[in-house]
Parts: sequence; C-alpha cells; structure tokens
Amino acid sequence: MKTEIITDNIPRAAELLRAGGLVAVPTETVYGLAGNGLDAAAVEAIYAVKGRPAVKPLSLLVPDAGALERYCSPVPPAAYALAETFWPGPLTLILNSRKVEPDIVRAGGDTLGLRCPDHPLTLALLRECSLPLAAPSANPSAAPSPKSAGEAAAYFDGKIAGILDGGPCALGRESTIVDLSAVPYRIVRSGALGEAEIFAVLRDSLTLVGLTGGSGCGKTTALHVLEDMGALVLDADALYHGLAVSSAAMRAELTGRFGDVYDAGGALDRKRLAAVVFGDPAALAELNAITHKYVLAEIDRRLTEHALNGGTLAAVDAVALLESGLGARCAFTAAVTAPVEARAARIARRDGISPARAMERIAAQRPDGWYEQRCTYTLRNEGEQGAFEAKCKEVFKEALQQHGRREKRE
Repeated sequence: MKTEIITDNIPRAAELLRAGGLVAVPTETVYGLAGNGLDAAAVEAIYAVKGRPAVKPLSLLVPDAGALERYCSPVPPAAYALAETFWPGPLTLILNSRKVEPDIVRAGGDTLGLRCPDHPLTLALLRECSLPLAAPSANPSAAPSPKSAGEAAAYFDGKIAGILDGGPCALGRESTIVDLSAVPYRIVRSGALGEAEIFAVLRDSLTLVGLTGGSGCGKTTALHVLEDMGALVLDADALYHGLAVSSAAMRAELTGRFGDVYDAGGALDRKRLAAVVFGDPAALAELNAITHKYVLAEIDRRLTEHALNGGTLAAVDAVALLESGLGARCAFTAAVTAPVEARAARIARRDGISPARAMERIAAQRPDGWYEQRCTYTLRNEGEQGAFEAKCKEVFKEALQQHGRREKRE
C-alpha cells in the first residue's frame, strides 16, 4: 500500500476516510490514527495496525459540541460547560453512549469518549467528511506518541492510506480525559489540561445564588427554601466558626496578627477578638482579609465537590457577600431585609441578649438600603415565616428561570 502524504488537500483525505482507509491526522497534542468511527471494518483496521488490545475502547474526534447529544445521552450540564470552555482543545469527555457507533469503538462497553481537536486541518477534515473519526494516537501500542508527520510515517508508511501533514504538534502531550458518565465525575487521565483548570470550570458551571443582609433578617429561612429546591447551601458565618477551630493555618494567622484570641478550650474568643479590632479600621480590614481568604477557599472546595457529584445549584449566605467579591460569581443575588424591631427580637432570642444590645448590633451594621441597591432581588421579611417562605420560593423559581446557567444552556 502506498501511503499518501497530504498537506492541504482536505477533500482527498476525506475521500480516503469515507472509503474505509486510515489517515494519520494532526492535533494540538499528538498525531492520531483516524478512521471512520461509524464503520466497524475501519475501526477493526485501527486495532490491527496499532496492535491495540481489543479491550481498550477508542474515542471519537468530532467538530464541535453539537456532537455531545448526537452520540451521547444523558449529557449533563457539566459536559457543556467543559466543552464550551476547552473545545477545540486537549480534552476528552467520557459520557454514556447512544450506541450509534459500532460496539467495537466502545470495546463492548456503554460509554464513549469524545474530543474536538484544536488543529485547523483536522477540524476542516471533520467538517468535510461529516464523520466522527476514531483516532487513537498514531503509534504502535506502547510506542511513543508521534508529534510530527514524519514520526507517524516512520511507524505506518505503507500500512495506512494517508498522512495529513499539519506540521509539528504544539503541545506534544495527550489530552486530559474526564469521565462524566457517572458521579462522582473524575479525571481518568491527566494530560495537557490540569486538574485545577477542570475543577474551576466545573465549579463555575453551577448556578450559584447569593444571599446577604443584616443580622436577624431571615437569611437562614431563605437558605432553607433553596435547600428544599435542591441546592447545596453554605452559611459563610458557620464556615468561619468551623475553620477558626479546624484550620491550623487560619489559627496561626489570627494569633500571629491579633495575639491570644483563643480560649483555654481552643475556641475562638470572639469577644476578645472584637475588643482588638473594634474602633480600629485597619485591624478590622486585616481580620476580614484573613477570614475571607479561608472562607472563600472552603466555599470553593465544597462547590467543587458538589459539581463533581453532579450538582447544578448552590447557594451561599454571607453578610460580606458583595464586599468579598463572591457576589460577582453568583447568577443572581438577593438582599434579605426586615423591620428593625423584628430583627432585634430575633437576635435577642437567638443569642440570649437583651433587645437593647441587639439594637446596638443592628446599628453597627449596614442599612437595608445598601443591600437593596446592590442586589438583583429584595426579599422583605415581614415576620410570618410561612408567608416569607412562600415569597422566597416564588422569587427563587422566577430568578432561576431567568438567570440559571443550566436553564440558559438548555
């Protein structure tokens, strides 16, 4: 067999593939050994030429994210988020197959890998031939993956129909493979994309709702409504208290800057800490910088874990939602407000203090109007819990329809 070296004749390369031939093609990572992914004989030839074990499934090269629903079902929102961010690029997504392709592609399994390569010649070829291409790396099994047409020819000259010469591969490293076929989602092969990049996109694919407002307004009630709607709910204040005890790094920073602010039992003495920062704006700013850093990192960790487990909705309650920058990451924000007298009564009951002391706390906080002007929605808590819960549910349902990232994508 004579192996044709093709440089820019994309129709000729497509003709060879449609006829059942194999063509080595360039990607941004390594050269792939491509064949018609819908032709069982062509796929068998790939296994034979490579000496690839039949138990190892193949992935398909596709031209765009439209192939996700064409070949796979169900397709979780996380798959679209990753494809929209990294395709074309060095990312292979494993999903449950519709089984449009021959069983041999999947090695008899139920899942299918898809990748959209970031190389202009191969993208043009995919569009020209209108076929998904089964394309493992263009090397005999266990041999180094080729990064140039010459290296691919050294392996397969005279054994395959053609080589599409697209020059040297830019990355020279295999794609990262992410399995989204079951939860928890997982990275099954590290490659050109790092774990942190993948996790950041999965985390940001969540529809995140932000709640804020002064003490005693009823933010916890609103948070519970979102929890009943399926959201992961995070209370920033509760996270802060937990980290103050559990995080050795946070404890070291607090004591290093503010002195002995922990009691004999190892708990943060909030009154002692307040005495240090009260009336000292610079000290308060430093305290906020320390606590925000650790709380935001913990929020990110929990959101990532939620996304990896297939979650699509999360909510966070934070007094400093807007000042910390977390509000800018939310699909929408809601200010929870209430009459001052009702707030004082709730704080007094909750914390076992006098109504006068509760009023002092409220006076030291931002007014309701500050939150209302900066949030997408306002939830006014007039005092009757059932009515407030119903109002929250109505507003959240409407807001998720309008702002929810999952609904927008679908």
